[in-house]
Amino acid sequence: MKALVMEAVGKPMEVREMPRPALRPDAAIVRVEGSGICRSDWHLWQGDWTWIGFAQRLPAVLGHEFAGVIEEVGSEVRKLKPGDRVVVPLSQACGLCDDCRTGHSNLCSRSLTGGGYARYGRLNRADLNAVPLPDSVGFEEAASMGCRYVTAFHGIMDQGRVKADESVAVYGCGGVGLSAIQIAAALGARVIAVDLDDRKLELAQKVGAADVINGKKTDPVKAVMDLTHGGAHVSVDALGIAATCRNAVMSLRKRGRHVQIGLTTQGEKGEVALPVDQIVFKEIQFTGSLAMQSHRYPAMLDMVQRGRLAPRDLITETIPLEKAFGVIEKMSNFENVGISVINQF
Repeated sequence: MKALVMEAVGKPMEVREMPRPALRPDAAIVRVEGSGICRSDWHLWQGDWTWIGFAQRLPAVLGHEFAGVIEEVGSEVRKLKPGDRVVVPLSQACGLCDDCRTGHSNLCSRSLTGGGYARYGRLNRADLNAVPLPDSVGFEEAASMGCRYVTAFHGIMDQGRVKADESVAVYGCGGVGLSAIQIAAALGARVIAVDLDDRKLELAQKVGAADVINGKKTDPVKAVMDLTHGGAHVSVDALGIAATCRNAVMSLRKRGRHVQIGLTTQGEKGEVALPVDQIVFKEIQFTGSLAMQSHRYPAMLDMVQRGRLAPRDLITETIPLEKAFGVIEKMSNFENVGISVINQF
């Protein structure tokens, strides 16, 4: 099969022929029909997250936002058959650890993912992790939900607990930020989008932001405070650099809730200074948010089917596999607008 292969940190990835994934007894092979290109893979390509003990095995086929058709199932799989349409969840849980048993499979330490930048990918522990894809949702739209959208859904709905009468400040209008904006707006919240790129802010308005702030042109914290008359109820850092994290926390009112989705880069190496006294005096809640449990996908897909959510509006280009690395390269300078999906293999 054709696959985009990462051979070394920071070196160009190349499309070449690779063996199809091995079929394990509890797994299924998926013919990939759509695969989103996520900033998390840029982090892996940069060698990030070694400071938390993660090291990517090489060579590797990255890609963790994919959807397609079941091609083959292992001998132990009972719930799937060839021809079934599925979304492959970002967190493919083991089902046995304490996190899985208590409903937090998104935190499973034995979770497996990746392999979507290829014609065929593997769905691990298929009976547990398979997410059926309704016929009304296309593969490209499903792929756009693979990581950024589900992460934003979990962050806004479950971790941030956003309500219809609240204001939400979203810092960073990349894929996960735009997803958070659309989801929060669908709940009836007033969303304020903050970025340094007017192109991204224009798209943010199209997908639901009531107000936009260009942080290059004005003090974003003061602007959020003025727009909300004292601070947002919820803030989201969808980027993960020191400035956006701190500004997002500083944009909250008393008893505000901050949701940290963005992960840091080599610049921070996981360490960001926070206004601790402000957090204490305002009783601010600071919450991390990672991926989403597979059992939450049906709720999100139901909202998509009913027209409450429209992930397809975040897709700005569909491309062949050969152009995928070019998209990843552009992420170094934050040039990308919206979500790119591979649909030609």
